[in-house]
Order: sequence, then structure tokens, then C-alpha cells
Amino acid sequence: MKYISTRNKSIKVSSAEAIVNGLSKDGGLFVPEEFPKLTKENFDELIAMSYPERVAKVLSLYLEDYTYEELLDYSTKAYSRFYGDDPCPLVNIDDGLYVLELWHGPTCAFKDMALTMLPHLLSSARKKTGETAKTLILVATSGDTGKAALEGFRDVEGTDIIVFYPSDGVSDMQKLQMMTQLGDNVFVCAIEGNFDDAQTAVKRIFNDEQMQKQLLDGGYKLSSANSINWGRLAPQIAYYVSSYCDLISSGQIKYGDKVNFCVPSGNFGNILAGYYASLMGVGVNKLICASNVNNVLTDFFTTGEYDTHRQFHKTMSPSMDILISSNLERLLFEFCSRDDKLIAQRMDSLKKDGKYSVSKQELENLKKIFEVGYATEDDTAEVIANCFEVYDYLLDTHTAVAMSVYDDYFENSGDETPSVIVSTANAYKFPCDVYDALVQDYIEDAQKATKKLNAYTGEEVPAPLADLDKKPVRFTKVIAKQDIEKEILNYIKK
Repeated sequence: MKYISTRNKSIKVSSAEAIVNGLSKDGGLFVPEEFPKLTKENFDELIAMSYPERVAKVLSLYLEDYTYEELLDYSTKAYSRFYGDDPCPLVNIDDGLYVLELWHGPTCAFKDMALTMLPHLLSSARKKTGETAKTLILVATSGDTGKAALEGFRDVEGTDIIVFYPSDGVSDMQKLQMMTQLGDNVFVCAIEGNFDDAQTAVKRIFNDEQMQKQLLDGGYKLSSANSINWGRLAPQIAYYVSSYCDLISSGQIKYGDKVNFCVPSGNFGNILAGYYASLMGVGVNKLICASNVNNVLTDFFTTGEYDTHRQFHKTMSPSMDILISSNLERLLFEFCSRDDKLIAQRMDSLKKDGKYSVSKQELENLKKIFEVGYATEDDTAEVIANCFEVYDYLLDTHTAVAMSVYDDYFENSGDETPSVIVSTANAYKFPCDVYDALVQDYIEDAQKATKKLNAYTGEEVPAPLADLDKKPVRFTKVIAKQDIEKEILNYIKK
């Protein structure tokens, strides 16, 4: 199977090349030439498998440069780093309502589901493509991707990783996780700006031939750990397939039955993986795209116009504080009949004018599978308190956004289709806001809030977060957003 660019279908690369490069040379995103289909017999086989086996099976359908045995070796190593018996347990909290917990990995966020796999895929891809330059992983993060990528690529041979994050745009716990990161090949830097500033700079660097030449002269070639990289996005498809298998095996649904997935969405990679799973044969009724008050996606799916000219809000769900959702490009590629020239025009319009629009027919087709909604800060806090009171279940601030949007969807639609809330982080990653939502007492110190939250709820603090305040802080640098390129060049000279 080859991979093509969303902006120029004549560009075709192998799966290994797509993973090594991260982004197409024309600025487009790599997508498979076609999507593999899963039959009932495939699902019967998958149901009997462990999670690492399921991941290897799903990825083997996409990554033809890799053998199933290779992929199983990688997935077994990756998910052995997760705590508990199941890397992504499906928890039934009410009749027909489930929470898919994707935060049992080494950094307590859903990004671990893919970023424990990506280093294995990338290291192997380097060998398969004969790449001799060191790989420089360049990451813009709104909170969770940065730490998960740093942990995944820590001391991986042949790679260095640089992470940029908005200095005032992540939670204190997320910031401390990155500032205390171990590893000889890692560098973390805050910027004065928001996530979109960091992401725009990173994408610009990937398209800057002069910058890439300077990096190559220094012995480095760029790649990405953001979900623009197919090697990061593909493993996320697997947990939608797996959760559907779990619903079948537990007798909650039969093969072919439909399921709703409600996903807290920022950069659109997580929910896009759900859409790709539906193309493979997972029975999806609705994909419910949940936003916080940075509701650019809600407006897009309602009006057909994507417009970034709006106020940017810093919220208690910072990983969703995004106005430019990169992976939407991949979705629109499918809904405009893979018209690469049209996608290129729209992305050019986004770059120049900060907006673009889709046709009436495209919007109608999108609405057949996608529902949208957003939650205010008050909505988010209220759902955290209600969910703990009613279900004795503790939500983080992002999953609470999804739960709030799902509650609104259910009330307005009456849709009784079994529904899965995709839970993206452990509540202790955002202890100040979660504790405040429960008792109306905001404690600014994250470590003190963690202790208070633990005492109030009895919920165990995950080991990766328990002793962060005792770890030495390594990275404290803050730079202007226009200095990102200079900072990267300074790093490779050292």
C-alpha cells in the first residue's frame, strides 16, 4: 500500500517513507491510497486477541513495509509500559454508556497509545529506507503530546527530539512533566504565544527548504511526532477497533450493530482515527466532536466555514485550546472525493486568509456521521461534579467536555445507541481544576491540589505523576515565537 499527499496525489511513498518524513514535501498530509476492510471473520479473530495483538493486526493492514511479527514485537514492548491489566479498558458507567480509558500509559494521557509505538516504527523505518542522517523529531504541543513524545523517544538511538509548548497554555502538571523530562537527546522550550503559534512555526519549518538544508548540513533530517505523522495516527485507529471488539465480546452489542463515539477534539487526530475505523468496518452511528469554548470545529460542522478569526480562550482543558485543527485536512480530502487541488486551495486560503469553506453537499455528507457541540467552563466543572456524585467516576477536564456534549446530544436527540466517551487523560493531570469543580476551592499549587483531590476522592494518584515535585527541573527556557527556528539551529550546533 502506498501513501499519497492530500495536496498532490502524484506524490506516492511507502509507509516507511511516510513515517520517516512525517509530512509530505508539498505541505500535505500522507493518507493511504485506500482503506482496508475488516470482515466478520476478521472481527472474530480480533476478539480473541490481546490488545498488542489487535494493534499489530490493524497496523499490518496499513504498514506493508513491516511484517506482522515485527509489529507484534513493537506493540508488545510498547504496551508493556502501561499500568494495569488492559492498556485501554472500556468501563461501563451507565446503561448503554461507556468510558474508553486511554490514559494508562507512562504519561497518563491518550497520546501514549500511539507515542509508545511510534519510536519503534520510526527506528525501523529509518533502517528500511536507508536513512543515515539523525532524525530530529520536532513537536508543537498543547500539553499532552509533548510529554508523551519526549518519553517515547527518550534516548532512542538515531533520534533527537525538541518540543515547543505555550508558556501559559498548558496545565502546571503538564508543564512540570516536560520540564523534568529525562534523556540525553531531548530538549524542551516554552514560547510566548499559544499552541497555534507553535504548530504554525513547526509546519513552516517542514516546508522551508533553506531550513531543512541547514539541518541536513548539521546531520539532521526532520520528522514529526504530532498526529500529522501517519505513524502517530495509525495506532490510534486500533483502539476504536478494539473497543468495538470489547463491546461484542461482552455481549453489549452484536457484530454489525452501531455505536456512538464522543471525542474531545482539538487537533482532530483522535476523532479522525475513529472515522478511519468506520471506513474499515467498525459500526459507527455518530462521531460526536466535542469542543471547549474554542469552538471552531463546532462552527465549521454547523456552517461549513472554517474561520480562525475569533477570540482565543485559555481554558481548563488546555489540550483543546486550538484554532487550527491540522487533521481536518485529511477528513476533507475524503469528503471532496480526494480532490487534491481543491484541498491545496483550501489550505492556501487558510494560510493566507485564516479561513476556508466547503460545499453544501460536502457539509450535508459530513453531518450524516458527525455531530458537534461545545462545553463552557461552567458546563465542564458541573459535569465533573455530577459524574463523581452519580457514578463515582472521576473525569479529567477534557473528558468532561466530551461528557457534557454527549449529555446535550442525548437530551436533544433521544438517540439510545450504545455510546462510548473517549477519555483522553487521567484527572490528576489537571488536579487544580478537577478539585475546584468538586469542592469549589481552587488551589493554585498542583501538588497540593493533587493531595487534596486524593484525600477527597480516594482515587489513587498514578505513579508517573506522584513524585513530579521531587524531580529536578531541567528545562526552563522561554523564547519569543519568532525565535523558534533560531532555537532549533542553536540546538543542532551543540
